[in-house]
Amino acid sequence: MFLQKLLLYFSTACVFCYMIALNIIVRIMHFVSPSLTKKQILRMGEKITMTQNPNFKYEDWGPTFKSFKFIKTASLHMWLSLGQEAFVGKEAPDSPVVTMDGDKTSVCKFLKGASCRFTLSFFGPLFKQLVKDFSDVADFLVVYIAEAHSTDGWAFTNNIDINRHRSLEDRLSAAQILVQKEPLCPVVVDEMNDVTAIKYGALPERLYVLQAGKVVYKGGMGPWGYNPMEVRSFLEKMK
Repeated sequence: MFLQKLLLYFSTACVFCYMIALNIIVRIMHFVSPSLTKKQILRMGEKITMTQNPNFKYEDWGPTFKSFKFIKTASLHMWLSLGQEAFVGKEAPDSPVVTMDGDKTSVCKFLKGASCRFTLSFFGPLFKQLVKDFSDVADFLVVYIAEAHSTDGWAFTNNIDINRHRSLEDRLSAAQILVQKEPLCPVVVDEMNDVTAIKYGALPERLYVLQAGKVVYKGGMGPWGYNPMEVRSFLEKMK
């Protein structure tokens, strides 16, 4: 655990430096050549699948990477990630969550069978397909956490209008939007102290596979590390 924590601190420091450098470089490049800046950001967008999202065009999200709100939000996410306790081979934190009916429960109570595969904060078409293809192998769960792109935070234009959650009712109301998209599995929300997001280092999103109460797969921190295809390969080995 000590070495894992040490590696976590080191990697977080590296990512923080990268984020600051990225922001500075984007600002300078935009001043010198806006067209070249757009080209480079679009390349980055390919890695995080933003360019594949039909709901957004470049102008909705690309320019935000040179904003102060990007730095502020990403810095907060990395700071909170230092409190994570979920590491591969270790016990999965049984952190509290709240059902859509407002009942308190916990993450590990969704381990109905041998394994539980879940995502924190985000799901999309690739996630839905995973549920369809591997429901006989794993129990799936979506944990809705703090909004990554709130209207009053690091916002994308033409996005759903969701302010930062100031109460559990706000979070449950926002999660209803996600439920309406039919993720094909249970949806719960993190408590307002963000305990699940912190213990699982989930901000802004992350993928996990739990088995027998332990973490057997831990995806990278989103958006760059969010990789449903990697989870697919892992679950295929469990069939």
